[in-house]
Amino acid sequence: MKQRLQDLLAKRAQCFVSGSKNEDMLHLYDPAMERKHRLMEKREAEIVRCAIKGQVVRKYELEEHADIEYLVHYQFLIKQNRWMYIEEQVEERRARFQSGELVKDERVTAFETMEPKQQIELERSVREKISYEYDRIKAVRYAETWWNSYNPAFKTFKVDCTNFVSQCLYAGGIPMTGYPNRAKGWWMKNHNWSYSWAVAHSFRWYLSSARVGLQAVEVSSPEQLIRGDVICYDFEGDGRFNHTTIVVAKDQQGMPLVNAHTTNSRMRYWSYEDSTAYTPNIQYKFFHIIDK
Repeated sequence: MKQRLQDLLAKRAQCFVSGSKNEDMLHLYDPAMERKHRLMEKREAEIVRCAIKGQVVRKYELEEHADIEYLVHYQFLIKQNRWMYIEEQVEERRARFQSGELVKDERVTAFETMEPKQQIELERSVREKISYEYDRIKAVRYAETWWNSYNPAFKTFKVDCTNFVSQCLYAGGIPMTGYPNRAKGWWMKNHNWSYSWAVAHSFRWYLSSARVGLQAVEVSSPEQLIRGDVICYDFEGDGRFNHTTIVVAKDQQGMPLVNAHTTNSRMRYWSYEDSTAYTPNIQYKFFHIIDK
């Protein structure tokens, strides 16, 4: 089983680098992989090398077929003009082997399932002034430290993207507010949390409305963002936001590279066009975190 997985990952790595659609690899070349190559072309970049490591999480064997669920850690060495950097991503996948031959390999998708029981209450009036200084370096350092692991000081969710970004902002010095009302403020403490801390849709609306504590201003394009700023994603374009990332760097074209949880990612291109969740209807919100 271990050797089968290693062979599978070696072929996937080859597909990522070469963009090969050879007949013997066609079953490995999925739409997300094709979108990633198109994205590289648009950015005038290329994948120079791809290293993939896999770890079996569980396996099921029954007569002639075997199913394995595994974590796969991608490392892409990307060249853009004369600049090179490493993008990383971790995802959960499921493969089926029939009589020793691979017949299916697919990503296990996590969706935003947390629904607030009531709409988050918008804080449109200033009742108290809470000053802070946002240290972007500390926020980015936290994002780099914990992008592929989980700080035991905080609760972890299966859909963890917004929780992770909230932790990054908090590490940058932004104070929590609103405890213990889950529909107010932005906080996580005593084994509880506000909707805005952990739910992508609530967080997006909180950034648009908050006048106390964490505050942000919406900008019109990703180029206007700097390190420590935030991007919110509505993959289906249906008005419900379901993903959040934090900007950790800019590429050679001045475009954001982001870190994220759920599909744990490091230095990923901001647009997520290579994501399995991507649709042509995707909508973005770009938020510059206000420094005080």
